[in-house]
Amino acid sequence: MFSTKIEVRYGETDRMGVVYHSRYFPWFEIAREKLMESYGIRYADLEKQGVMLPLVDCYCKFKKGAKYGDTVIVSAKIEKLGAATCKFVYSVVREDDNTLLAEGYTSHGFVNNDFVPVNMKKAYPDVYAILEKVRGDNQ
Repeated sequence: MFSTKIEVRYGETDRMGVVYHSRYFPWFEIAREKLMESYGIRYADLEKQGVMLPLVDCYCKFKKGAKYGDTVIVSAKIEKLGAATCKFVYSVVREDDNTLLAEGYTSHGFVNNDFVPVNMKKAYPDVYAILEKVRGDNQ
């Protein structure tokens, strides 16, 4: 799994001082983007080529609350890769004590600018080969 550190900001917490549930999904996005970038794939470059990855499903299981001042480690990997879909899985761990705080997933489709599904394996075999490598290296 690819991991990145995130410092919990005050604005991400609720009145109880716990990270608000919706903040985990932007953290997943950060980890997903950094994972892809570590293999030379930037979302902006994909979009310039006419490929987008809309979210089609997401899930998060909250185990313990992250709090303001915590540093969390968000890990991401590609769990499933199809010709026109992919699924990323994530974990969020508190750096200080290695406590698992949350785990989840996001599923995405590959579409063109008109939101028509794209078979990445056929239309962008070079990009698909990199995605296969990302999936294999992070198993």
